[in-house]
Parts: sequence; C-alpha cells; structure tokens
Amino acid sequence: MMKFLFYLVFLMPLSFLGFNFVQVFLFYMLFMFIISSSFVSFPLMLSFSFGVDGFSYFMIILSVWVSSLMFMASWKILYLKNYEKIFSFFVLFLLFCLIMTFSSMNLFIFYVFFEVSLLPLMLIIIGWGYQPERLMAGIYLIFYTLFFSFPMMLGLFILYNKFNSFMFFELLIFDSIIVYFLINLVFFVKIPMYMIHLWLPKAHVEAPVAGSMILAGVTLKLGGYGLIRLLKLFLIMNFKFNTFFIVLSLLGSFFISLICLFQTDVKLLIAYSSVSHMGLVLSGILTLNYSGFTGSLIMMVGHGLCSSGLFCLANIYYERISSRNMYMLKGLLSIFPSFSLFMFLMSVANMSAPPSLNLLGEILLFKSLISFSSLLMFFLMLISFFSAVYCVYLFSYSNHGKFYSGYYCFHVGYIREFLLLFLHLFPLNFIVFMSDLFNVF
Repeated sequence: MMKFLFYLVFLMPLSFLGFNFVQVFLFYMLFMFIISSSFVSFPLMLSFSFGVDGFSYFMIILSVWVSSLMFMASWKILYLKNYEKIFSFFVLFLLFCLIMTFSSMNLFIFYVFFEVSLLPLMLIIIGWGYQPERLMAGIYLIFYTLFFSFPMMLGLFILYNKFNSFMFFELLIFDSIIVYFLINLVFFVKIPMYMIHLWLPKAHVEAPVAGSMILAGVTLKLGGYGLIRLLKLFLIMNFKFNTFFIVLSLLGSFFISLICLFQTDVKLLIAYSSVSHMGLVLSGILTLNYSGFTGSLIMMVGHGLCSSGLFCLANIYYERISSRNMYMLKGLLSIFPSFSLFMFLMSVANMSAPPSLNLLGEILLFKSLISFSSLLMFFLMLISFFSAVYCVYLFSYSNHGKFYSGYYCFHVGYIREFLLLFLHLFPLNFIVFMSDLFNVF
C-alpha cells in the first residue's frame, strides 16, 4: 500500500508541470492498483497500519477514477490559466487524504485524514467557485463537519482508554450510548442524513465542477465507509437505535424527492437527489444484513459515477449558456442533440433503470429494508416513484420545448467532453455484468 501512497506524494510536486501530465500518471496508478489487488474480504497489501480489503478497494478505485476525470472536466481552469498548477496540487492532495482514509486500519489515522480531506475541498470551493457566496458555502461545510468532529475525537480517546488500541480489529463491542452518538454523528453529517444535510446543496451550488464531482463522487462515501467500519463496535447500540434512524432516513429521502420537484437550478436538483440516494444507502447499512451492506456499496459506486456525470453535464451546459436555470435551459435537444443523449442516459441511470449499477444496488437495498420491516415498503414505493419523476423532470424540462431566444452563441461538443461523459457512463452501465466482484463482506 505504501508504494501507492508514496507515488502520490512524489506526484504532488510534479503537478506543477501541468494537467495532462498528472492525469496520465493517475490512470497509470489506477491500472497498477487494480492488477496488484484481489477482491477479498480480508485486508491485503499490509504495511504499517495501512491495508486494503474489498470494500476500501472499490472506494480507492472510485477516488482515483473521479480525480482523473476532474482534470478532464476542469479544462477551462487550464485554458484561462486560473492558477491551474495550484488547483492540480489541491486535487492530488485531496486524493492522497482520501486514499489514506480508505486504506487506514488505525482509527486515529482514519480520523485525522477524514478531517484533513475537508481542507483541500474547501479551498477548491472557495478558490475556484462561481459566486461570492462560495465563502459562505465553505464556512457551512467546515462548520457542520467540525462541529460534529470534535466530539468524535473525545469518543476516540474514550475508546483508547477502554481498549488501549486504535486498530480496527482490536476494538470489541462497546455499549456506551454517549460514545455511540459522539462517533456516529459525524458520519451521519457526512453522508448526509436528513436534517443535517443543509451544507451539501450550498457546497454543490457554489463549487466548481471538480469540487462537485469529488464531493458527490467520493467525499459523501466517507460517511458510509466509517459507519460500516465501526458497526461491530456499536452492535448493541445499533439494535437499539437503528429503527429510528432508518425511518428518519427514509422519510428524509421522500421529503427531499419532493423538494427536487420544484428546483429551478439544475445543480441544486442533482445535489438534492444525492441526499435522497444517500438516505437509502444509510438505511441499508443500518439494517445490519448482508444484502444491505452489499447494496449500499454498489449504490455508493453507482451514485458516485452517476452524480459526478450529471454535474459534468450541468457544467457543459453552463459553459455554453452561462446559466443553470431550468427556464433558460430549454429546447437543448434541438441545439445539442449529442449531449441530450448523454443527459438521457445519465437521468435514466439516476432513476435506477437497468442496466445501471444503481438498479442492482437499489434492489439489494429494498430487499434488506423489506426484510427488516415490511412496513417500510410504502416509503420505498414513494421514494422510487418520485425519484423517477424528478429525473424525468430534469431531462424533459432541459431538453424539450422551445429554446430560449436569448441564446446568441454556442459551440458543439469537444471530443474531451464526449470522452469525459463516456468514462462516467461505461463503468456505470457495464460493471453490473461483473457484479460478483462486490461480494466482499
């Protein structure tokens, strides 16, 4: 594992040589990582307190993949010479923090890099965002996460006092309600759970396309990853509180789906749909059964690719039309028919239609939730239905109708943009044929 971490460390100074250079080396690192690992449920590539099991393996692949595509999507930063070298350094530093978080087998190192990953993300939002309100979005992001993170540090020291170790495999069952809430609340914020999700739409709207891609694609998954890693520790507490959190998450997913129906900003709609999907993931994890864990992993990977692709599309439209408003983005089918195809495929994948990964994940999540309680079926029907409704709303409003007469100049797609969208869609729709790889729990 250390060879990949040092690879990234030494790539950071080289990021000042330019975008293309870094992107090629990231794809090379991804290839090396894939061929040097195997899909198993126990940690491999052990070195010091780092190792990779099947779950973190997928999360690391997703992180490197989305980070590579961030460079491709952020071509405008390179073109305008908008501090592009510092930008590529921040992206690599963020990727380094994410890989350290996902590969750590030590709870304290996990916590440190969980927090440090906020810093480059906030700097990307504040430095390369769109409106002056991006400063407030950065403050929201930091405040929400840090407010719940300091209690987590207190919880970690209580655990250390009890077990004399921070290693995941040495932590046994610990039934303290205080420590349960101290540690788990930060993961609920990160996923985010309904009622503590307000930072996410703000951050997405103000972030540049790269910030939105990594935020939706990978950073939200840190919450789910932390919950699954610490499930064994709070097994007794989970039996007591999980019903409450599952009902809250599903109710939240339903309400957020309704909120999506009257959004006029495309980015806000995609951001709220992320909250809705991650509510399902959270409730699937909390059912504590095998199909819930597997479904949540598949849904995390599928959602990471799908929402990242949708943010790319929103940015492609924004670069041409300088607006993300639904009333402006009309009749795009007659102007950009090729992008409309990608918009359709992404929207359909977002509403969990076959053959996307989202469908497989949703089927497994529904199975686990209905086996937990058949009363949840009513919520799941509503969430599934309204998810389809807002995805159809997103596609039909932006692509059909009479196009806005204020358009005066636009250019058709670049090969770079088609490749970018294809590299989101291809794994999203074809990994489903290799779904046995997700058998890692």
